Amino acid sequence: MKKKIWLSSPHMGGGEQKYVQEAFDTNWVAPLGPNVNEFEKGLESYIGKTKHIAALSSGTGALHLALVLLGVKKGDEVLCQSFTFSASANPISYVGATPVFIDSEQTTYNLCPILLEAAIKDRIAKGKKPKAIIAVHLYGMPYQVDAIHAISKKYEIPVIEDSAEALGSSVNKEQCGTFGDFGIFSFNGNKIITTSGGGALICNSREAKEKAIFLATQARDEAPHYEHSHIGYNYRMSNVLAGIGRGQLEVLNDRVLARRKIFETYKEALKNTSLKFLEEPAGFYSNRWLTTVVTASYAEREKIRLYLQNENIESRPLWKPMHLQPVFKNCVGYENGTSAGLFEKGLCLPSGSNSTEDDLSRVIKALNNF
Repeated sequence: MKKKIWLSSPHMGGGEQKYVQEAFDTNWVAPLGPNVNEFEKGLESYIGKTKHIAALSSGTGALHLALVLLGVKKGDEVLCQSFTFSASANPISYVGATPVFIDSEQTTYNLCPILLEAAIKDRIAKGKKPKAIIAVHLYGMPYQVDAIHAISKKYEIPVIEDSAEALGSSVNKEQCGTFGDFGIFSFNGNKIITTSGGGALICNSREAKEKAIFLATQARDEAPHYEHSHIGYNYRMSNVLAGIGRGQLEVLNDRVLARRKIFETYKEALKNTSLKFLEEPAGFYSNRWLTTVVTASYAEREKIRLYLQNENIESRPLWKPMHLQPVFKNCVGYENGTSAGLFEKGLCLPSGSNSTEDDLSRVIKALNNF
């Protein structure tokens, strides 16, 4: 049997073990410690703005805390990009609010500014001004930052910037994750860098970070006993996993360059096929977390996917939009058909930074043969 080629597997750099061993040697294995502090500092340094980052157990937890910190509660509405993974939308339900889904535009596959403003006007007219906007940099491609944040400012609705897939991406040399009222990163096993499982909340003030950490550690008040005046959560990253993160940060730039090179390799090798690639708008820099292609039809996409599967090559359809998910069937959506069409025809290709030349050659040969 041919070797399995994965869509995006973890890629260790070699420096992770040093920090993990340090955690064991010093017995710092709890959800606090030197690695957590240094990982947060490393992330803050990398994004290059005056931001304050809390390392957490997941990107989903970070989104949840962002909603809590913005005061979103039961009965509120939150505007959410429909074309995304369910973790972008689920935390809205955690706080008892209702998601309102907004479709995408073709330039970046992300939140459509025109539909976003139309939805805001319609919700306000119905007496339900949304409490927040969740905008996603999908597959590492930044959303239309200037347009989305102009709308946010105009209607005074805060933006939670879901940069789960976009660490290392930027717009006009400003890092994704730094544009919103809050931002989040994910370090899940398939991301550009990983802590096995983990995430981070990006805050605009030290006070917000401190409140996030307070809530993430079960909201324990200052007292010699366990005293609680708020509902808390168990969301803090462990010192062991933060050690992995410190090692991964050392190779982050290499990982971004590797994935961008994979995209360019695919685009050049498959230029004579019918597959369409997503290009970067001017000023946009994508980490190319996953290389995506759009095929001619649903039937063709499925034939390609199954052909690759038969070659022991993993590929995956693009995200199924949230407004088409059974769990959100009763939610309001503002649609233009973009995300439904991308789901129907789109496919993710193997894009791991640890892909070898032989791996890429096998994928390209299979696609050209098809």
